[in-house]
Amino acid sequence: MLGYYINLALRSLRQNGVLTVLMVTAIGVGIGASMTTLSIFRAMSSNPIRDKSSRLFTPQIDNYGPGGEGAVTEPTSDHLPMELTYTDSVALMRAHRARHQVAMYATVVAVTPPDPRQLPIQVPTRATYADFFTMFDVPFEYGAPWSALDDDGAAPVIVLARDLNDRLFGGANSVGRTLRLNDQEYRITGVIEDWNPMPRFYDLYSGKFGGPEEIFMPFTRAVAQRLPSAGMTQCLKNPGTGPDVLLHSECVWTQLWVELPNDAAVRAYRSYLAGYVAEQRRVGRFGWPARSALRDVSQWLGYNRIVSSEVSVLLLVSLAFLLVCLLNAVGLMLAKFMARAPHVCTRRALGADRRAVFGQCLVEAGVVGILGGLVGVGLMMLGLHVAAGLFSGAAVALTRPDGGDVAIALALSVGATLLAAMYPTWRASHVQPAWHLKVQ
Repeated sequence: MLGYYINLALRSLRQNGVLTVLMVTAIGVGIGASMTTLSIFRAMSSNPIRDKSSRLFTPQIDNYGPGGEGAVTEPTSDHLPMELTYTDSVALMRAHRARHQVAMYATVVAVTPPDPRQLPIQVPTRATYADFFTMFDVPFEYGAPWSALDDDGAAPVIVLARDLNDRLFGGANSVGRTLRLNDQEYRITGVIEDWNPMPRFYDLYSGKFGGPEEIFMPFTRAVAQRLPSAGMTQCLKNPGTGPDVLLHSECVWTQLWVELPNDAAVRAYRSYLAGYVAEQRRVGRFGWPARSALRDVSQWLGYNRIVSSEVSVLLLVSLAFLLVCLLNAVGLMLAKFMARAPHVCTRRALGADRRAVFGQCLVEAGVVGILGGLVGVGLMMLGLHVAAGLFSGAAVALTRPDGGDVAIALALSVGATLLAAMYPTWRASHVQPAWHLKVQ
């Protein structure tokens, strides 16, 4: 019976091509516009490390106190600093209250290529600990991370990103070779595969949707070499000048992440963090009831409002536009179904009941929805291609559709069309045969 209804629907759509084109176009344009913004919204709000997001936590400490909101570039809902001081990061690392933990910050180094014909380049670098790669499931193409002993000894070791390894060594296995950074030799221990989580949850201040970092080195080495922070540094007051002043100041510029495997570990770390803050107050560092917080990845992304209000408003506008397109489609379907009233009445007179007529009209609406969805997918691809020109660097990845976007577009098109067709279909199935047969 379904095949018969589909055959009737295709015949009916061919008989009145103008109305069919108008309906499909109305639905396709609405789907294309709404899915373009929805795809970008989904990419921006996605969880970049879904499998472990409930086990990775970042602490916050209120080292600004009352009136410190003015030092925060992007105020949060509870006015806690987004990052930690060097003092707090080192103290929490030394306490080692988590199975895996990493302090880190963004910096930049000057790289001298091994090929003398190439000029030195500035490369974005992540100063961190060896646990970084294990905690964040960073895949390796060659080699492995440096060791904990390298962290302790501030060893001159690095891990390269695949893209930089391709540029400097032609993609060959460079593990064990040396590379000159800031006029010092560093030994390469590993090369990671392409890895650039978006948003960059572990350091939102160095670029939520920025390009990948190409060199990783021990945090202790970067500090020993006094490599400056390339991320956001926020200070309540001027810390002064000098190579070491930032290390002993109340300026926040480092990030800390810990891996806690279960609820008991989370409670224990939260209790330890509160005790640490209380101890800092007792020794006179804080003259206020300092607060602390511990958030996992999902909570952290929501807390930082990763999706801008402009994108959210644009999504609402596009969905409103889809609603307008569907209302136009309702009018067109109503005109099409009511124009077929004589045919419907003849079927009813020959024994078809209202359910049969209702089912046939819904199948026809479903076919229209599928066609509109296909047109919408094409317009979505075009819209994302145009949107890619508005982004720069790695953020272009936000405009790349996936299979989920296509499936959502088709499902939304068919579902919305069937919903919009309910009233026209109900009207068509309730036409009184006697009225039209008498006229005939």
